[in-house]
Amino acid sequence: METQIGELYEQLGHLKNDLSEIIEENHRLTVENKHLRTYLKRDHVEEEKAATKKKQEVTVPGEGFDNLARIYKEGFHICHMQFGSPRTDEDCLFCLELFD
Repeated sequence: METQIGELYEQLGHLKNDLSEIIEENHRLTVENKHLRTYLKRDHVEEEKAATKKKQEVTVPGEGFDNLARIYKEGFHICHMQFGSPRTDEDCLFCLELFD
């Protein structure tokens, strides 16, 4: 019985670890979903403004810096260490260094 209790206790520990990983992933996905929803809303509003003004902006090749700034404003990292991952904090010092 003692070995069975030990095994159950070990299984409980594994379940706790799995649960904490699932909760962390759920939180990360919730934050990413929030960023994507705000991005889509912002994009939809910009499309409506463009349709009412009947102007189209033409992207000029070589605007890489502007594209990185846009990606950063949308809430994603542009630094080499975490490029493309959603920013959980307000500002990333590594990303801001690229603008300097």
